[in-house]
Amino acid sequence: MIKIVFFGTPKIAVKSLEYLNNSKDFEVAAVVTQPDKPAGRGKKLSMSPVKEFALSHNIPVFQPKSIRKEPGILEELKKIKPDFFVTFAFGQILSQEVLDIPKYHTINLHASLLPKYRGANPIQRAIINGDKETGICTMITELGLDCGDVCLKKVISISDLMNCEELFEQISDLSPELLAETLKGLVDGSIKPVPQCEEGVCMANKLTKEETLIDWSNPAEKIHNLVRGIYKSPCAYFLHDGKIIKVLETKVEKGISGKPGELIKAGKDGVQFGCGQDCITLLRVKPEGKGEMPARDWYNGIKNR
Repeated sequence: MIKIVFFGTPKIAVKSLEYLNNSKDFEVAAVVTQPDKPAGRGKKLSMSPVKEFALSHNIPVFQPKSIRKEPGILEELKKIKPDFFVTFAFGQILSQEVLDIPKYHTINLHASLLPKYRGANPIQRAIINGDKETGICTMITELGLDCGDVCLKKVISISDLMNCEELFEQISDLSPELLAETLKGLVDGSIKPVPQCEEGVCMANKLTKEETLIDWSNPAEKIHNLVRGIYKSPCAYFLHDGKIIKVLETKVEKGISGKPGELIKAGKDGVQFGCGQDCITLLRVKPEGKGEMPARDWYNGIKNR
C-alpha cells in the first residue's frame, strides 16, 4: 500500500482525495490544508472543502499558516514516513526541506498542459485566451513554479460555450485516475518523467480587478471569452448609471455592428451591445444588490424607471 500525505484546499481537489482514500492501493495518512477563513456576511470561520472531507473520514488534518515556518508540523510529517506527498491547489509554496520528506517524490496535479500556463490561474487563462483545448498534468514538484518534470498528461477540449466552472468540474473528474496511475507508475518504474520544454513556457498570472471590467472596444468574441473565463468568480462586469452589472452568460452575434458599449436592442434572448467587432448579446446578468436574472429582465427594469 502506497502511503500518501495529501496537500489541498478547494473543491477541485476533493475528488482526488476521495479516490485515494477509497482505494485499497493507497493509504491517506494525513491531510494538509489552509487555515479556516472568515466567509459570508457574518464572517464566520469556514473550513476548506478538503478539510471537511478529511474530518468526515477521520483523516488527521494539519493547517499551517506557513508550512515552511512551522517546524513542529514538519516533524509530524516526517514521523508518518510517507511514500509521496500529493499537492493539488494547496495554496502554499513548499520548501526543499518539505519536498525531501517523502520516500519518492512530491507530486503536483496542475490544471494545464505544461509548460503552458504555469501559475495560479491556468483554467481561467485558457478560456480567456480562447484556447480550444487544455488539460491536466501530474508533475514532480521542484522549487520553481510548476517547472518540474511531467509524469502524465490528459487533454480536455474546450467548447465555445464552456465556462470555467464547467472546466473545473471536468478537471476534477479526470484527475483522480491520472494521479493514481502516476503514483503506481513511479513506484514500479513504468513512468519516466519528462523535463518540460522551456520554449513553450507561458505564465497564468493572477487576474487583476482591471481585467474583469468589460472593454466594449474589444471584439465580441474576446468579451465572450472573458465572461466564460471568470464566470461568477470574480465575474466580468460593466457599469450602468454608476452601478456594477456582472455578466454571467453571453452570445456572440457575427456580422452585426454597433458603436462599442451602445445598447443596440433587447430581444427575447437578451440585450445586445455593440463591440469593437461584431456584437454581443447578454443572456444572464447580476445587477448590483440583486440576484442573477435574465438580461432581458434587467433591461425591462431600467427601461421602466
